[in-house]
Order: sequence, then structure tokens, then C-alpha cells
Amino acid sequence: MHEIKFSLHIHTNYSDGNADHQELLEIAAKAGLDGIITTDHNIWLGGLDGYYGEGKNKIMLMVGEEIHDRDLLPPGNHMLIIGVNRELSPYAKNPQQLIDQTNRSGGLTFLAHPIEHSLQRFNQKAYPWRDWNLEGFSGIELWNQLSEFKSVSQNLLSAIINAFFPKRMSVGPLEETLALWDDLIQTRKRPVIGLGGVDAHQITRKFGLVTLKLYPYLHHFESVTTHILLPKALTGNFLEDRQAILKALGIGHCFVAYDLPYPTDGFRFSVSNEQGQFIMGDQVKAEGGLTFQIRLPQKNFCRLIKDGKLIQEWLDREVCTHITTEPGVYRVEVYIPYKNKLRGWIFSNPIYAWL
Repeated sequence: MHEIKFSLHIHTNYSDGNADHQELLEIAAKAGLDGIITTDHNIWLGGLDGYYGEGKNKIMLMVGEEIHDRDLLPPGNHMLIIGVNRELSPYAKNPQQLIDQTNRSGGLTFLAHPIEHSLQRFNQKAYPWRDWNLEGFSGIELWNQLSEFKSVSQNLLSAIINAFFPKRMSVGPLEETLALWDDLIQTRKRPVIGLGGVDAHQITRKFGLVTLKLYPYLHHFESVTTHILLPKALTGNFLEDRQAILKALGIGHCFVAYDLPYPTDGFRFSVSNEQGQFIMGDQVKAEGGLTFQIRLPQKNFCRLIKDGKLIQEWLDREVCTHITTEPGVYRVEVYIPYKNKLRGWIFSNPIYAWL
């Protein structure tokens, strides 16, 4: 498998971000990314998708959209649209129609920051997902880095520390979001893909003659990422590579990573049975026994989750194995010590072992 690393859920100065696409591509190259997916609010920008730069600085840009009903009260229902080459914001008031139109166009739909807390002290509202009478969406944004700020900054001191020392902020996806993810899969009896998003804006604040950049793009791009596994290396042909990436994301051949403490490149979660070997995102028959294997980039604290419940954990192991005959939905969580705290490091998409 060929592994690439993307940052997604990024805002530019076409909506409420503070950089243009060319600036973002230069920052992405500095961060060592293979590509970025921008998602401005209720605006799709055509003619920008493609490869930019050369050699190690060659970056893929995919332009998506974050669509929501601006008149919804209380606010919420933000949806990330990826892989559609047309404007779909006219469907913002009807999320099911938005999903249907995206599916007809061959795109993917992810519910953005599906659980989010308000930050009353700073008059910051919550924008969670509110309409669950939906079918056909691709998945959810499992970890939204900027949204996490609201959850971990509930007093003035923590807000100041997290704003000025962002490397100390990120802990991992909200426990409520992980539980929601497990519940969606169990109740809907189908795959629900989890992605990592940064929700990058590079917030600027002026204090007299001094302008501060809070949560700069470079910090986001070096931290929460989505690693995508492809059957072969990218060809350099944008349309062909774009289709391969959309297919992998749509299946769930990817994992959510926090690359700031230590690179997560090389993580693998697979299962072997009588039919062969399968990776995260795959659906397999639970027949003849299942051998799960987890490979970590370095020794850390690893947990195997089945149907939303912890079934096994390992400490200081690079290779972990679990043998079973039980069907279920299996996923992996890995934690790493960083800045005096145990933090989320890797969150795999599930392997679905159905009867």
C-alpha cells in the first residue's frame, strides 16, 4: 500500500480564513503534506484543483465546500462536501437533498464537528450536527482540532494557555464523538467513515500595534491529519489521482493521526482470514477465524475496540495481535505521551467483520 498525508477542512480568505490558496500550498509543502482539501463556507471555487509545485514541494489541492443553513436556529448542521465540481449550497436547508445531490455527483459527505460545545465566556456558540434523520452520508469528522479548543478551554486560564501555546491543547477526539461514531455504525449497520479535520482559519487578533496569529496554518498542517492508503503510488495525473483518493476515502482506507508528537507514517491495521488479508475500511466475512494485526511506528499505548467496547490493550508494543472468531466492528486507538499528558495519536477506521 502507498500512504499519503492530507490536511482537510481548511478555510481561505474567500470565506473566514486568512490566506489564499497559494499561501496554503506553500505552508503545506513546509509541513510535509501530500495534499490539502479546502472547504470554504457555502462557496465552491472552480478551476483551482490540481497539482502545484515540483519535486518534494509538489502538493495536490482539492477544493471542497462546507455547507450549512445560515438561517438555522439554533445553528449547526455543517457538512463537508468533497469531490464535487459544482456549487451545492442551494441545498443547504435540506441536508438529505444535499447528501443525495452529492452522491449523484460522485462526491463524499462528512458531518462536520458533529458534537461541539459552546464557550460561553468568549461568546462562542456551538455548531453541532442536529438532524439525524438522514441516510447516505459518507461519514463524520471524528476529530476537529479547532472545535476541540471550546471543549478544553472552559476557564480563562486554560483558554489563554491553549490559545498562546497550541501544542499543549490537543488531546484527541471528544469521547462523545467516539461514542457517537460507534453508535452510528451499530444502529445503521453500515460503514461510517471517520476523518480528521483541522478547521483552519489562522485567527488574527490585534492588540494595539501588535497582530497575533492564533492557531496558524502551519501548526494545523503539522498536527491533525488524515493518512490515506492507496493500492499504488500517485501517478502525477491529477484526475486519475483524485479519483483514487476519493475512492480510498469513501471506503475508509485511512486513519486519523496527530503527527505533531511523532510521525504516524507506517501505521497499519489489518485482518487475515480464509479469504486473504484486509485493511481498515474493508468489510470481511467472520468465517474460519480472524487474525488482527496492528503495526505501530513506535512503541506506545494501543487499544483494540470492538462494537464500541475495549477488548484488549497493549503497552510498549510495536506489533499487536488479536485472534478471534467473533464478528463485530473493530477499530484501533493509540495514545502517546506528549507535553506531560497522554494524548490521542492514531485512530483507525474500522474493519467490519460481518456474519
